[in-house]
Amino acid sequence: MRFCLFAALCLGVGVMAGKYSRELNEPKPNDRDGQAVEFRIAKLNQVWEKAQRMQLSPVRQAELHSDLKIQEKDELQWKKMKVEGFDENGEKEAQLRRNFHVILAKYGMDGKRDTRPLESNSLKDHDIKEEDAFEDPRLDKLWNKAKISGKFSDEELLNLKREFQHHKDKIHEYNILMDTVSRTEEIHKNVISPLEGDTKEHVLQQKHTELKHKMRDLNQGFERLRKLSHEGFSEDSEFREPRVIELWEAAKRTNLSNDELESLKEELRHFETKVEKHSHYKEQLELSHQKLQHVEALGDKEHIKRNKEKYDTLAEKTREMGYKMKKHMQDLSNKISRQGLQHNEL
Repeated sequence: MRFCLFAALCLGVGVMAGKYSRELNEPKPNDRDGQAVEFRIAKLNQVWEKAQRMQLSPVRQAELHSDLKIQEKDELQWKKMKVEGFDENGEKEAQLRRNFHVILAKYGMDGKRDTRPLESNSLKDHDIKEEDAFEDPRLDKLWNKAKISGKFSDEELLNLKREFQHHKDKIHEYNILMDTVSRTEEIHKNVISPLEGDTKEHVLQQKHTELKHKMRDLNQGFERLRKLSHEGFSEDSEFREPRVIELWEAAKRTNLSNDELESLKEELRHFETKVEKHSHYKEQLELSHQKLQHVEALGDKEHIKRNKEKYDTLAEKTREMGYKMKKHMQDLSNKISRQGLQHNEL
């Protein structure tokens, strides 16, 4: 059943370069049963409806929803590009297809069983447990050394742990992307592709370039963790959130002027506040879900109704904030890349 869904979804992505069905892909407020639909693109609604039937945690559902909203935004922009005659070599199309496959794999919807515990059941991350592991021998070794080094306060150790977890997530996403690229290349060998000759080679090269850049980012991230584990946090540490730290480190590797870096630093501070607020809402969503389950077990219908309304409102707010946060991060990442390229060309 899961394989059939994956095949159907892949087929949906495969026709992106061909004719778009107005019925399936144009904005529509209701489906055939008169129910409001969540997304303007049919295959994304198919994924979302499948996710709602799966036993995903509320936080995982919220994360999936924001990922799908980002995918929707990018695909609608791509459709406009195609109409205007851009993306002739299919590079953007290929990237969108990879992104979509990554989403499927990330949430266990690619026909494979995802054994990785993406969401902890613990609402509070204050306890650093001895059994904590990062599924990578190098990370585990660094983490264990840092814990016994005596260089970190409890708060610093918690911040360090978040950076290790972020790096673990990046390793997982890299492995998903590498597997996706391998599988799509294998599929294209046996399928007639609209991309031929030099164009096809260019798209394949772009895939491997993306993997190469991600591997470079992983190596730089690990080097940062190694340095932190040995030297500890400096007094002038700019940020706490791993995703913000990653953007700041990328900006410092460009040739931006001091004034430009200061301006970007201020923008990153605002972004970090947004990330922290989103994390708070995710925690509150999980708490609300647990309370709702408790109330449902008691069977008081009026109490259930009130808690369900609060939970639904919080879930919607968490999804909305997640989308805005991820879009902001996408914009910042693109901005840093563009500025870096402009300065390198000067």
